[in-house]
Amino acid sequence: MPLKYAYHPGNVAHSGSPEVADTMDAVARNLGLELTLLEGATSCGAGIIKQANQRLQLALNARTFAMAESHGLDILTPCAATAGNLKQDLEKLRSDHILMKEINDVLAKTCGMEFSGDTEVHHLLHVLVDEIGLDKVEKLAVNKFDFRVAAYYSPYFQMEGACGGDSVNDPEYFEQLIESLGGKPIDWEGRVLSVGAPGIFSEEPTVLRQSAAVISEAKEEGADIIVSACNLSHSILDIYQGKASRATGIITNIPVIHLTELLSFAFGNHNTRFAQLRTRIAVIGD
Repeated sequence: MPLKYAYHPGNVAHSGSPEVADTMDAVARNLGLELTLLEGATSCGAGIIKQANQRLQLALNARTFAMAESHGLDILTPCAATAGNLKQDLEKLRSDHILMKEINDVLAKTCGMEFSGDTEVHHLLHVLVDEIGLDKVEKLAVNKFDFRVAAYYSPYFQMEGACGGDSVNDPEYFEQLIESLGGKPIDWEGRVLSVGAPGIFSEEPTVLRQSAAVISEAKEEGADIIVSACNLSHSILDIYQGKASRATGIITNIPVIHLTELLSFAFGNHNTRFAQLRTRIAVIGD
């Protein structure tokens, strides 16, 4: 029986980081995941909307929850920022019945929907370990990912109730996954530190310093590559890498990919891209 989820691609999966959307389809087929796309679902707010209007973000995310509930499914996302923001808003609504009624009144008036609080939110990483099992993942790995890997969680889903059965303060699921795929995870503190996303639009100098510091530590600890469980953070670490180096004087040249790419390459998909990645790892260095 396939595992069935309502699928939310997360922030920037169809814009700044389309490689996430490209590789997720193949990964879902490999893993036997049956994903129902939430057509028309909005961004989780990405930490921006709630700064201006928290109720607007709650209403938008409640609409996403109601959409998942209409299918009788929990939500799955490959984006840590989306998983964290959705989970936080879900618990806020569940814990305040008056607020939930007010938000449901908004939904009823604007889209004819209602949110009951029955759905759950899961990140792909936690589903891999808790639901699918790393033994199955290991058997699917036809291309061993034999690199020294810096697993980047981001701080977004490192909160109680949002990281599956993993530790909030000292997570290890990502490292276990990397080992099951043949890689060598490095030990580094930067794996749960913020790289400033989505502050790149308003506080670029700060974000560039934060991301440069995280990349620098990964390099110092011997990583060949950084793999991110967060779409937004992945975009910052990858797209703004050169700019971060120029702004800070810190060497930041290292390949950065997303969790879905790691899985897709290991499972034998996108072999041309994987070959290009091996070349990048071979030629990028100090």
